[in-house]
Amino acid sequence: MKLKVTALALAAVFAASAQAQTEIQWWHSMTAVNGEWVNDLAKNFNASQKEYKIVPTFKGTYDESMTAAIAAFRAGNAPNILQVFEVGTATMMASKGAIVPVGQVMKDAGYKFDPTAYVSAVAGYYTAPNGQMLSFPFNSSTTIFYINKDAFKAAGIDTAKPPTTWPEVALAAAKLKASGHKCPLTIAWQGWTQLESFSAWHNVEFATKSNGLAGMDARLKVDSPLHERHIENLANMAKQGLFIYKGRANVPEASFVSGECAMITTSAGFYGNVAKNAKFNYALATLPYYPDVPGAPQNTVIGGASLWVMAGKKPAEYKGVAAFFNYISSPEVQSASHKRTGYLPITTAAYQLTEKSGFYKEKPGTDIAVTQMIRKVTDKSRGIRLGNYVQIRQVEDEELEQVWSGKKSAKEALQAIVKRGNEYLERFEKANK
Repeated sequence: MKLKVTALALAAVFAASAQAQTEIQWWHSMTAVNGEWVNDLAKNFNASQKEYKIVPTFKGTYDESMTAAIAAFRAGNAPNILQVFEVGTATMMASKGAIVPVGQVMKDAGYKFDPTAYVSAVAGYYTAPNGQMLSFPFNSSTTIFYINKDAFKAAGIDTAKPPTTWPEVALAAAKLKASGHKCPLTIAWQGWTQLESFSAWHNVEFATKSNGLAGMDARLKVDSPLHERHIENLANMAKQGLFIYKGRANVPEASFVSGECAMITTSAGFYGNVAKNAKFNYALATLPYYPDVPGAPQNTVIGGASLWVMAGKKPAEYKGVAAFFNYISSPEVQSASHKRTGYLPITTAAYQLTEKSGFYKEKPGTDIAVTQMIRKVTDKSRGIRLGNYVQIRQVEDEELEQVWSGKKSAKEALQAIVKRGNEYLERFEKANK
């Protein structure tokens, strides 16, 4: 009888311990190899301690997860952590009462949290004018260029010198087509790579007010002669079969991994997929630029996403969130994530650790995303933070598709992006006065 009572008591203790573990809900939008990475981060953190349990849940695309989280917050059942892509930053910043600044979460939990430890180009984007970091930099990326070295070799192009300028890209595309390649060039995230990053890389304004960083009354400026020239060049390449449009967001990436397309501009975070699944030799290169533009190349801007802490949760849950953020920001975890995915190491210490390990020498080009981002920035290249940006990105997609299909000229489409985009900016400004 005594043994039975003891067994029951022990069972009760273990049950109480299990119940005491605080669950932290994390909604994200990572798929395939990057989805595996997210699950592993949660799994490894959970194994490192017993007090908290991170529960990662895929909630669809960035647009879908953000919409779902807003609805969940209104219903009182939002996740603890929400992954939001960079174009949603201004909207999240304006969501008063919906989020808790990450700087405050870390401080309240007793962690030393120094924003200066983070790569400045990354931390600055997610920091409020008062110096407080609002969200936690997570899968930070920038735009880079990938080439299929085997396809280049077959076309008689020097694989040791990937194209660095847009005229060189056009020339390489022509040689690839002449050799029988049906998709010399494609582009993922077309608004981000060909308008937003393109602007910063050439040190020209994407929008007024320092691209929105200096005020909500910013307005688009992508109808400049340089923007028009570039989109017109791409339109001519499309007519000649040198550039093949493969769809919105990251959809075109599959055509590069399969070997169908020989060149692509997309996220540095595409590296993990290429490294794991490409059956050909490839190279990572800097984003192409126009050599006759003064000051080009400048620096590229941040992409990817950050982690926002939702309001209205219990103190124990915030402590768990802080413990998780502290874990994933350690140089060892950050360096391993950077090597695995291609996303930027968000701290200087993680970058230095990666460099010291010899990874950049072993995998040439994997440091390109970092070196593109840490150049000296200007008011035109610091980043882009605009309200209703999710809708503006959709406008960019719609209008650029009209160009690629030959239904609109570059000038008409860019003017339409400015007109329609500014209407969204005006609405956002009025709603947040």
